[in-house]
Amino acid sequence: MSKGQPLTLEQYFAGSDERSLPLFDVVRSAIESVGPVEMRVTKSQVAFRRRLTFAWTWMPGQYLRGKVAPLVLTIDLRRRDDSPRWKEVVEPRPRLFTHHLEIRSPEEIDDEVLSWLREAWEEAG
Repeated sequence: MSKGQPLTLEQYFAGSDERSLPLFDVVRSAIESVGPVEMRVTKSQVAFRRRLTFAWTWMPGQYLRGKVAPLVLTIDLRRRDDSPRWKEVVEPRPRLFTHHLEIRSPEEIDDEVLSWLREAWEEAG
């Protein structure tokens, strides 16, 4: 299987932490509640896009050993958000900030996360 080749969600989550898929379902519902999106599933991640990709989910257990979150939500914003909830924020290019949020429970997908998703969705127009 080549890198970037589309998969089904069933293939992507096969053998993963049992918490990953239910958490993904909550994140996906939140993203879809913001507006229409295209979803692409690859070996490394599930990406959500409009004109541009604005959000991804991925499982750190695919890459890291030890105690890791079952799912990470990554969101691109045109600004750095200073919330302490972010695991990491990087600026891969000028005025584009990639924010990584570890997800351990469905309750973490709250109004604050929805506002970030809405902002990212609008910017991806």
